[in-house]
Amino acid sequence: MVTTNPFSAMFGRSPFQPLLAHIVKANECADELLPFYEAALAGDWEAAARHRETITRLEHEADELKTELRLNLPSTLFLPVSRSDLLDLISVQDKIANKVRDITGIMLGRRMQMPEPLVQPMRDYLRTAVASVAQARKALEELKDLLESGFGRNVSDVMQNLIRELHVLEHQTDDQQVAIRRQLFELEGELPPVDVIFLYKIIDWVGELSDRAERVGSRLQILTAR
Repeated sequence: MVTTNPFSAMFGRSPFQPLLAHIVKANECADELLPFYEAALAGDWEAAARHRETITRLEHEADELKTELRLNLPSTLFLPVSRSDLLDLISVQDKIANKVRDITGIMLGRRMQMPEPLVQPMRDYLRTAVASVAQARKALEELKDLLESGFGRNVSDVMQNLIRELHVLEHQTDDQQVAIRRQLFELEGELPPVDVIFLYKIIDWVGELSDRAERVGSRLQILTAR
């Protein structure tokens, strides 16, 4: 009997194809953050809602890919990496899309206004976090290409360089987060306390985006070291 399951066909081409399809969705999700933020700054909540709808759709599609991978990954599949490593990797990737959904959900639901002194620092912070997700995608794309040509000495070298760049971006977001939190602390007396609480939450969640992306890189590093 010939299978017509497109997901099985993806595995037939490469065990990393479904992982790559998933992180593409997560990356597209993260890319919507910047236009969403600009719409929120302009008070254009209709545009912000449209970006949020796109994010929700992409996050749902990522969830479907995650479920399909878990259901279609055979326990006896012969892979250059372990089944548990693949499942762990997609779980980490999935948290990226979930966090984007959470950030935009709170900002849209509360129609959050960013204090003027934080507008540009927050914009830069978001850009770095989104760049971290794009770098994680780039690393996975590179790993897929390298593994399809067979393990070679260059696998580790190439991955180390990509993951090193990912670490740099993650450290940059850490520094930006510290600076923004310090600025917000100085503004606390001028803002409603509830707004302050949610601003700190958004700042932390943007940092988690970059942290999740770095964790993808760390797991890829483990895969290439085995």
